[in-house]
Amino acid sequence: MNKILIIQTAFLGDVVLATALIEKLHAFYPEAQLHFLLRKGNESLLKDHPLLQQVLIWNKKEGKYKSLMKLLSKIRAEKYDLVVNVQRFGATGILTALSGARETVGFDKNPFSRFFTRKHRHDVTSGTHEIERNHLLIQSITDNKPAKPKLYPSQVDFAKVEELKQEKYICMAPTSVWFTKQYPLEQWVTLINSIDPKYKVYLLGSPADKAHCDEIIRQSSNQKVENLCGQLSLLQSAALMRDATLNYVNDSGPMHLASALNAPTCAIYCSTVPSFGFGPLTDFANIAQRDEPLYCRPCGLHGYKACPEGHFKCAKDIRNEQLLEVLQLAEIV
Repeated sequence: MNKILIIQTAFLGDVVLATALIEKLHAFYPEAQLHFLLRKGNESLLKDHPLLQQVLIWNKKEGKYKSLMKLLSKIRAEKYDLVVNVQRFGATGILTALSGARETVGFDKNPFSRFFTRKHRHDVTSGTHEIERNHLLIQSITDNKPAKPKLYPSQVDFAKVEELKQEKYICMAPTSVWFTKQYPLEQWVTLINSIDPKYKVYLLGSPADKAHCDEIIRQSSNQKVENLCGQLSLLQSAALMRDATLNYVNDSGPMHLASALNAPTCAIYCSTVPSFGFGPLTDFANIAQRDEPLYCRPCGLHGYKACPEGHFKCAKDIRNEQLLEVLQLAEIV
């Protein structure tokens, strides 16, 4: 194994979880060149990654198929010994099947998996974590124990957030791409108003999340809340989360950032469930969800733009006391 390509062109959190493959492959093949293919917008996650020699970027805005053909030409020129495709959609299946690699491996749900050297089942109903499912792809050439995801903020990233760490603090990432995975705004306000004033509270997110977090602050009576949406890169956000007393996150990207830095986590699950296998992986990880089962939960793997039943009880029935109890536990650890 002289040269290996890992492909994961899905969402931010999926890329973070796939970094576990980088760790494991490097441990077993320390001399091998490791390359990673992701979609444009996520490349900052792997900036200056010490175990990667190259990051390939799929820029769909150039035209999905035009950019695909450019990528295919690049991939074939590299002459990979192994291509590991974590993504389950057709476009990356084409890249894998036509890569010219000596060995190709991916999941059976990929429509082009019949052209791979090896394929494995991907089952979100099995109760196993995504890092375990991904590890199946390389288990035969490593061992049977998956690595944990890991990101590498630089010294510059840590320096950028050092000033924000002068007092005890809590991070909150209130938004999600999917509405039904997002703890409601008014409940974030209730939580923030309940936080002991000894803590500074930082709200994290992208520039697109700024208005939502501004509204949370507007409705809150807590004077120690700061909106950092759009001010930090992904790696800088992770560097800040690492040393927080606690990070409150939805079942979305920031939860996986916390996992990659082993940052203390309270993951709030609304319409989705931990048994799908995308839960937090930190040493201190607690899950907050509705106490009782709900007939309509989970309503889907990724969530929806609105509650299909119109009541959103999976989120609204999560009690503020549950979230505060996790903070009390985090203070003890």
